[in-house]
Amino acid sequence: MHKLDNNVYDIRRYDVAHAFDVAAKNYDNASVLQKAVVERLIESFDLIKTNPLLILDMGSGTGYGSRILKKRFKKAQYFQSDISREMLKIAQKQSPRYFSNNHFVCADASQMPIQDNQFDLVFSNLMLQWCKDLDFVFAEVKRMLKPGGVFLFSSFGPDTLKELRDCWKKVDDDIHVNAFVDMHDVGDSLIRNGLHSPVLSVEHIVMTYSDCLQLMHELKSIGAQNVNKGRRKSLTGKQRLNKVIAHYETLRSNDKLPATYEVVYGHAWQPDKEKTISGDIKSQSISLDKLKQDLKSRKLI
Repeated sequence: MHKLDNNVYDIRRYDVAHAFDVAAKNYDNASVLQKAVVERLIESFDLIKTNPLLILDMGSGTGYGSRILKKRFKKAQYFQSDISREMLKIAQKQSPRYFSNNHFVCADASQMPIQDNQFDLVFSNLMLQWCKDLDFVFAEVKRMLKPGGVFLFSSFGPDTLKELRDCWKKVDDDIHVNAFVDMHDVGDSLIRNGLHSPVLSVEHIVMTYSDCLQLMHELKSIGAQNVNKGRRKSLTGKQRLNKVIAHYETLRSNDKLPATYEVVYGHAWQPDKEKTISGDIKSQSISLDKLKQDLKSRKLI
């Protein structure tokens, strides 16, 4: 199954674009986990032997992933695409004004205004979870890749924010946390749309927070808001929110509250050249402060 049957989880393009437009100004400061994941995703190139000259960063946001990719593929031309115009504006401001190898496209990943067989690499970091139907997206990826081209991506799996989701379930029956597609369903969709030799792995990262409101504020700051059709249309009452916070407090350990992120990494090939790397399952716990320190030590933020 490539999408959730329950239409309360339907994602509307306008809502996603608006959420990221609002978050664009503060996104780079708040997206600590996203930066860490893109770094790990790019490390895949140590095992995938490719030298792309034309790259599409699909769901590029403010362009952080493309800037890191350029350290590895200096001669490549880059197309950055995103559903949010405000995100792309920030990416453009950080791009050289003259003689730039950057191009910018505001578009939905399921309907890309790109000709067939254009790219050696389609790269996508933590964007797929915002797509309503992966079949449409993967069909576009296959169409845009050159023969022998590779699709490298990350996304969130169903265990993501499970603590927050479970706490809300104890308070009401509304949808408060986005749903995420299982790794095996992602793999099935890749094959169904003609992308060959898919390899996927999953990593569980447990971020820790001082309190529940810190987590909620961070999610809002990066545009990761509840955009499902079945979400509550009115404001969440203070009493209901306090109940959620109280339930979350029962999870406190070592003076911190956990928030699990299931990160799915994967790649697949456009038919012509098939290479694979081996994937495994990892799990670790890491504090938000430690992750920030690690990124700063490598001069990534």
